[in-house]
Amino acid sequence: MEENMEEGQNSKGCFECCVKCLGVLPYASLFATILLYAGVALFCGCGHEALSGTVTILQNYFEVVRAETLDVLTMIDILKYVIYGVAAAFFVYGILLMVEGFFTTGAIRDLYGDFKITACGRCVSAWFIMLTYIFFLAWLGVTAFTSLPVFMYFNIWTICQNTTVVEGANLCLDLRQFGMVTIGEERKVCTGSEKFFKMCESNELDMTFHLFVCALAGAGAAVIAMASAATVLIRNNVLLTSQSLGKYCTRF
Repeated sequence: MEENMEEGQNSKGCFECCVKCLGVLPYASLFATILLYAGVALFCGCGHEALSGTVTILQNYFEVVRAETLDVLTMIDILKYVIYGVAAAFFVYGILLMVEGFFTTGAIRDLYGDFKITACGRCVSAWFIMLTYIFFLAWLGVTAFTSLPVFMYFNIWTICQNTTVVEGANLCLDLRQFGMVTIGEERKVCTGSEKFFKMCESNELDMTFHLFVCALAGAGAAVIAMASAATVLIRNNVLLTSQSLGKYCTRF
């Protein structure tokens, strides 16, 4: 009988502890971190594969070859390495964002007792707010930049989907119009040609277009995550500095 009572008390104590831990979680910071990871993963994964598909399309249908100088294929390779760096950097940043969220909640106070925020802590919080705002502006730029290939591929995809409408018209897709090759190089595919029909029927075009759309969605999710994180950090910092005792007592 006593053993059953002890087991019930232990179960009750464990349940209360779990409820208490869930009650002090920084849900806003957790939401921003999860959304950031999802957006960055979607952008980096889909963006990398979309760039690889772009290389295949340029080489197979526009006959673009690698040059010893800086050309479009080399720039695509550079963008791939940039994507690797973005993935690694924001993996670390997401961890720091979550840690900052935990340290500005009541969880630390409940575990370790009351303590005051130091001048160094305020500087770290201010630096983190500034860094988050810079990342927010950077992701806005990335979103705008990612919309360019989406627009280009949408035009090509639309022409391919309406081949019967443009039949008889002499429309050409010239890479010089997009700044991908120099003026002296003529790399174009015209409607009615065999390469045009092969490109429209290939899986690379459709897949690359939708991958760029997914990458754009990932960049947009990262923008929302950065905006949410900046809002949470600013709110917590204001509450912390406005407290008469300067204690960590927020729940965001």
